[in-house]
Amino acid sequence: MSINADPAELDKFGELAHRWWDRNGEFRPLHEINPLRLEHIDRIASLNGKMVLDVGCGGGILAEAMAARGAQVTGIDLSEKPLKVAQLHLLESGIKVDYRSIAVEDLAAERPASFDVVTCMEMLEHVPDPASVVKACAMLLKPGGHAFFATLNRNPKSYLFAIIGAEYVLRLLPRGTHDYARFIKPSELSADCRRAGLDTVNLIGMTYNPLTRVYALGPDTDVNYILAARKPGP
Repeated sequence: MSINADPAELDKFGELAHRWWDRNGEFRPLHEINPLRLEHIDRIASLNGKMVLDVGCGGGILAEAMAARGAQVTGIDLSEKPLKVAQLHLLESGIKVDYRSIAVEDLAAERPASFDVVTCMEMLEHVPDPASVVKACAMLLKPGGHAFFATLNRNPKSYLFAIIGAEYVLRLLPRGTHDYARFIKPSELSADCRRAGLDTVNLIGMTYNPLTRVYALGPDTDVNYILAARKPGP
């Protein structure tokens, strides 16, 4: 069985791994949106005391933040260099996170129904089969648990803003970060959730104002969005 990952994507993020915790480097947008994502997740799922899985955790920006909120966090990724950076950063932060190099599908077979919350941020648009990731996330959830998926919508506006604007004009991201053909419409992601046995409970957009350089959550899901889903149960 082949692993649901694109080697070129893994290499791309691996080469930038040493910059992951540089708040003024290539991953500056992740640092700036992290408080928004964290508050949104905590508001819906209440992280304190929960078993949490961060799928595609990279260098651990969100994983550490959720652990600091009192969650018992496991972070998984298939790119070895970012994982090593994440593990090293724990020595500096003193926060506890369990990092593993394992595919989410393999972890689902190993630990089904083990987590209260599963997050998968900015990963689905980088894998060959996003529906497989959604299905695995659903398997990993306990009944009543929540999954959060952050990704990019697919339409002319998202191409203009997320690729032309973010990568070429504003240079918020390195060129080649995204492939427009892999962007996912909310309706498609919601359908994948339904097929995986999850109910969509919240859909919210994330916008960026280049004049004020401020990110915000709101109703505009044309470009970036976060979909929250729940596994039926108590």
